[in-house]
Amino acid sequence: MIELRNVTVKYGDLTALEDVTLSVHEGEFFTIVGPNGSGKTTMLRVMAGLEYPTRGEVRFRGKKIDKSTLEMLRAKSTLVFQKTVMFNTSVFKNVAYGLKARGFSEEEIRRRVREALKVVKLEGFGDRHAKALSGGEQQRVSLARAMVLGTELLLLDEPTANLDPKNASIIEEAIAYIRDKKGVTVVMSTHNMFQARRLAERVAVIIDGKIRHIGYADEVFGEPSDYLVSFARLENLFSGSARSLEDGTSVVDIGGVEIVTVFPHKGKVTLFIRPEDIIVSRKPIISSARNSFKGKITEISDLGNLVRLRVEAGRKFTVQITKRSFIDMNLNLGEEVFLAFKASSVRVV
Repeated sequence: MIELRNVTVKYGDLTALEDVTLSVHEGEFFTIVGPNGSGKTTMLRVMAGLEYPTRGEVRFRGKKIDKSTLEMLRAKSTLVFQKTVMFNTSVFKNVAYGLKARGFSEEEIRRRVREALKVVKLEGFGDRHAKALSGGEQQRVSLARAMVLGTELLLLDEPTANLDPKNASIIEEAIAYIRDKKGVTVVMSTHNMFQARRLAERVAVIIDGKIRHIGYADEVFGEPSDYLVSFARLENLFSGSARSLEDGTSVVDIGGVEIVTVFPHKGKVTLFIRPEDIIVSRKPIISSARNSFKGKITEISDLGNLVRLRVEAGRKFTVQITKRSFIDMNLNLGEEVFLAFKASSVRVV
């Protein structure tokens, strides 16, 4: 559907994208993954026709986009920004704005707005003032505003960033509906590897404006590799200095936190701990696990039957537990928890 060929975008001396080449197939759910400032938003703006490359070319359905055809690309695509801006009016009028601008009949506008609000679970919110809604509800209005336009390419810039699990889950369900039921091609940027692996068919990893890898989600995230070190805050990838112990194990200092591993090693190493291998408890954990830390929950993400926690324990750890465990422990943001994982769960990248 859309293709970037050797696209570079510069802002003065700053290079936001460098020699980016990728293609997105029709009907695909494609995700761009990268840390903040990596070029994700710039890439989406190029795909939406809001940014014109300094070098390289964009093709939509095989046709090259130049400055004279940018309006066509803008009409075929819709970009939902991370920071939602609501018009100072009702939810209904916010969602209907684009349809009125395109000259749709009042009857068709009402039908489309009703359907969109139902998909984002905001039925009955039409008369409410949009700016009085919570941040998560406003993001759902923004998605509904994009959905009603019926464009062929939906571009989403970190649509669930900083949202609570309930709103994030609703938005993910709505995106899946738009793709599966409406046949819309979806390109989403995120720094959340769990979300990318769970939702996307293919993934592009971008770091410092350059594509590091493109492939199917399981292929990209199946095994840790050097270019994923940038996502340490999400995937428990840590670099540090190792020293060997007399029992044949090693201790790795990852910056104020020491992790015990089963392998004998010295010098600089990069470690990986799977989020599902970390045990979480409200009380100190008594077990054979060599690694035990006390921390505080700083982020909660609802993954359906699973819940992802980010815990500050000297370093930020990501933990994945079942929804049942999360409910049984009655966990919440800001609460103190204890983490534990076996030395054998620590892998070397």
